[in-house]
Amino acid sequence: MHEDVIFALASGAGRAAVAVLRLSGRGTGATVGALAGRLPPPRHASLRRLRHGGELLDEALVLWFPGPGSYTGEDSAELHLHGGPAVLAGVAEALVALGARPAEPGEFTRRAFLNGRLDLTAAEGIADLITAETAGQRRQALRQAGGALATLYAGWTARLTALLARQEAFIEFEEEDLPPDLDDAVATAAMALRSEIAAHLADGGRGERLREGLHIAILGAPNAGKSSLLNALVGREAAIVSARAGTTRDVVEARLDLAGIPVTLADTAGLRDAADEIEAEGIRRARRCAEEADLLLLLFAADQAPDAETLAWRRPDALLVLSKSDLASTSSGLDGLPVSAHTGAGLDTLRARLEAEALARAGTTGETLLTRPRHRAALQDALAWLDTLPSAPLPELRAEALRAALRAVGRITGRVGVEAVLDVVFSEFCIGK
Repeated sequence: MHEDVIFALASGAGRAAVAVLRLSGRGTGATVGALAGRLPPPRHASLRRLRHGGELLDEALVLWFPGPGSYTGEDSAELHLHGGPAVLAGVAEALVALGARPAEPGEFTRRAFLNGRLDLTAAEGIADLITAETAGQRRQALRQAGGALATLYAGWTARLTALLARQEAFIEFEEEDLPPDLDDAVATAAMALRSEIAAHLADGGRGERLREGLHIAILGAPNAGKSSLLNALVGREAAIVSARAGTTRDVVEARLDLAGIPVTLADTAGLRDAADEIEAEGIRRARRCAEEADLLLLLFAADQAPDAETLAWRRPDALLVLSKSDLASTSSGLDGLPVSAHTGAGLDTLRARLEAEALARAGTTGETLLTRPRHRAALQDALAWLDTLPSAPLPELRAEALRAALRAVGRITGRVGVEAVLDVVFSEFCIGK
């Protein structure tokens, strides 16, 4: 338990009816007692008058959470104050005078991790839950904060620990009465685990895309209707619309929720030979945006011949859209989705198609998915070490590969150590009997 008491506003900033101030640390009970006169019973909200230096600061609800049964695993408390800035400032000043200090960003969750209340993946899930914009992000964050990833990786850690223990036993206690095929059995089990990790990695980055959001770029010639389509899809005037060609000189972005998946929709400068250096820079940015996008909307005005510049961007992750369908009297010859930002025709169909594309790339199917590049890098490291097992000429090298794979998986949750290997060795093998 940490000696110093930290405090922070746990509710939203700004004037509000109620503001929640959270405290944690060994001296929390004494600090709150000094303000409130006495501590309430554990986990019972009690109305208290908060005083310091003889001055009444506020009348607040006080909750007391003695460790280890708290979020941080140490003595904690909450003060439910009136939400005025003067009240918060007065209570904060009193807490500092009593020896507490403002918490650093993420310090409560960091203490929870250090005190064994949660692992790193759960901590990351909590952070994702706080910043979730869509239902899909919320569901994924709740699964992770609830331990879905931790359970999966803890299972792999336990299996790697057991395999390493058996491999170490084969090396150190050759003369003991151990199964003769122990070494081969370890290799077979390790390869089975390797297949599971590889399948987990082959998720197409869906979890990371859901967490970070998808990027969709609208690409097309000047006056193809890109800005009008962006405005129609997001339901507001996010981009300037003009009959004058080349109005959009920069990338204009707007956020969109597609089937619970956050999407950044980008309107770009029209593709053509630039008239000046400013337009040339806008077109360069449009091309870079298209290169980095998860999905391209190639927009062609239905009343015009398809332009070669936009056609050159046709690729598997591109969706052809025919804008201004209300103005077209003849077919453009392209097999695309006809839409009209002016009449609204085809917009529901386009939105449904975009939702299907978003779900395919970042679908929330209830699977336990990777959500961060550091998870992926650690598992790729573990996979690389397991791949060396079949060709390792010595048992000692196989043991080192298993140990390195174990460390790599342990980096994700933040929990792995040699003691775990020793525990398995002495629990599973009757060595030294």
